[in-house]
Amino acid sequence: MQHAADLEAANPDLTNEVMQQVDEILDRHRGRPGCLIPALEECQGVTGYLPVDLQDYISERLNIPGSTVYGVVTFYSFFSMIPKGRHTIKVCMGTACYVRGIGEVMSRLKNKMQLEVGRTTEDRRFSLEAVRCLGACGLAPVMVVDEDTHGGVTPDRALDILERYE
Repeated sequence: MQHAADLEAANPDLTNEVMQQVDEILDRHRGRPGCLIPALEECQGVTGYLPVDLQDYISERLNIPGSTVYGVVTFYSFFSMIPKGRHTIKVCMGTACYVRGIGEVMSRLKNKMQLEVGRTTEDRRFSLEAVRCLGACGLAPVMVVDEDTHGGVTPDRALDILERYE
């Protein structure tokens, strides 16, 4: 069985303090039917993401096969196996936004931040996501940073918007 202290050596994000919180979460959920998704949600809330080492640890502690844990994490889009940034940028690639130039906005963001879609900047400041619709077609082209919707976004304006998020 993996020990919490061993995980920090493999992943510096999984400190003893973090793993104590994870252990408390898993102790509360262990043995309860349907506990996996709530336990994963709470653990991700503490760690920010669910790396494979942590999934293995959760699997052992909850006595649930590792393949089941991995399957749930990779199936549901709200779980992440990579660290997330402090701020999430969602760029709408839907038709209304696309025909109004969001492609150039996305290119500028990727080039300026040296970042691919689905990834996080090295300093963990931003995560970049491409989405199909943000429900704000009248404001196209649109991007959302955290909970803030920004319409009429141009490549230059997109970079100015991001400067506000420290």
